[in-house]
Amino acid sequence: MERREFEELKREWWARNQPFKHPDHPRPVTRRQMLAQGFIASAAMVASPNIFRFLGMSNEAAAQIVCTGGGAGTTIPFIGVDLGGGGNLAGSNVLVGGAGGQLDLLSDNAYESQGLPANQRPQIVGSDPALGVLFHPDSALMKGIVAMAQPSTLAQCEGSIVCARSDNDTQNNPHNPIYGINRAGANGALVPLVGTENSDSGGRSVAPMNQIDLSVRPVKTEEPDEAMGLVDTGLLSTLLPDPTHSTSAVAAVGAITDEKLALMNEDPATEALIHCAFQDAQSLAAVNPGSVNPLADPVIVGTDNLTPGQGSIFLNADLANNKFESTATVMKMVVDGFAGAGTVAFGGYDYHGGGRVEGEGRDFEAGMAIGAMLEYAAARATPLMIYVFSDGALSSNGQIDNTADQTVNGRTVPGGGGKGEWTSDNSGRSASLYIVFDPTVAGVRPPLRGGDLARRQMGFYRTNNGAIETSALQISDNVDALAESVVLNYLALHGREDELDTVLPMHTLGTPAQREALISFDQLAAVP
Repeated sequence: MERREFEELKREWWARNQPFKHPDHPRPVTRRQMLAQGFIASAAMVASPNIFRFLGMSNEAAAQIVCTGGGAGTTIPFIGVDLGGGGNLAGSNVLVGGAGGQLDLLSDNAYESQGLPANQRPQIVGSDPALGVLFHPDSALMKGIVAMAQPSTLAQCEGSIVCARSDNDTQNNPHNPIYGINRAGANGALVPLVGTENSDSGGRSVAPMNQIDLSVRPVKTEEPDEAMGLVDTGLLSTLLPDPTHSTSAVAAVGAITDEKLALMNEDPATEALIHCAFQDAQSLAAVNPGSVNPLADPVIVGTDNLTPGQGSIFLNADLANNKFESTATVMKMVVDGFAGAGTVAFGGYDYHGGGRVEGEGRDFEAGMAIGAMLEYAAARATPLMIYVFSDGALSSNGQIDNTADQTVNGRTVPGGGGKGEWTSDNSGRSASLYIVFDPTVAGVRPPLRGGDLARRQMGFYRTNNGAIETSALQISDNVDALAESVVLNYLALHGREDELDTVLPMHTLGTPAQREALISFDQLAAVP
């Protein structure tokens, strides 16, 4: 690439990724506040397990952690998409309605507060059923998904929008269910969990306190180098570049150690800890770092083509955007079984006060990331559950943004679209979103609970003003319970919803009968 072309790409990227400076917000001080408004991306730091974390534990506890840390599980891969700052999901992206579900349409005033003027109400323009769960036909999120995923992939997806309130623009929402997903069985061949943030949740929003287990704290894998660092055996791979030789060397050291241990008076738990450490080292030595590198995967990048299914998922130019590099890294780790579950955190979703076009661009990027995850799962014939969440949401006062569409890397990025500008934070319009992919039968979507299409919307919005009805469900105004319900739905996809009491002994969702109203899905065909 010539320098002039590089400078043009850099200017385009900067124009699309300007931070949001809100006059009604205090100056961002913490790292997470800066992430929310798009001032910074994630830092590059690897936090991987090591022997020092076990100091102070009993030998039995340490041995149990090491010996159970590896080996991909048989559960569905899970990726959480954490939109930092309070982005829009309801109305302008995913169609929402009253107590009767998505098609129990709201009033003009209600949809206007959700960014849809009178001429773009669902009553006028209809809905988009490409993902099963209904989207607004001019949704920027859906446009991004369609830009990356084939229609045949979308035809094997189903979704559900969860109408639940969360606090505005704060990382303190206990949104992230990643530890509960791990407790439900999600594990990886290299690490249990990954994330793009160096935080206890792997994302921006925190995890519920009653789910956290720091022995499986997400390892930060925001960039390909960080993923490859998980299988780096240091000088051994340099001195013995043939993986079979490296493995043999580790095995020989292990055999010598076994002989030494036989001469020592050591307790069985300590011996088990040492044996397991050598087993892990031997497994790592056998792994080629390129196998976890998304940039070396031709399905992900390498063949530039703007038509999904006719080239690599990402264009080479796409990966200049940190969001997409993070997406490629995490989806490679999770879908290929190197990690059981992961979180991708995107900043800049506090996009009110700058015109509708800024929010449309951010939503389009999030949609591209989601579409890439689905298309990669389809390429690997692997089921996938995606959970999209954000801290709070936004509302519109009806002022219209007619900014034109623009072209970026050959793709049409939506402009204002004649829709309402986002004018303020508004937790009353919050929502989360499930998207599930099942590769089992072409054209067959994952099953909704009991075949009930109403399960595409959990909870509802008030018909007169478009705000969440917080009394609809026990999760409608309780983010801890919302995160528990994600674990419940993950279990339901495996036909194991009755195990919630064991997986989350301290949950607040009540009896099995009370929990039934919170389940969107039945067991996937892909699950044995």
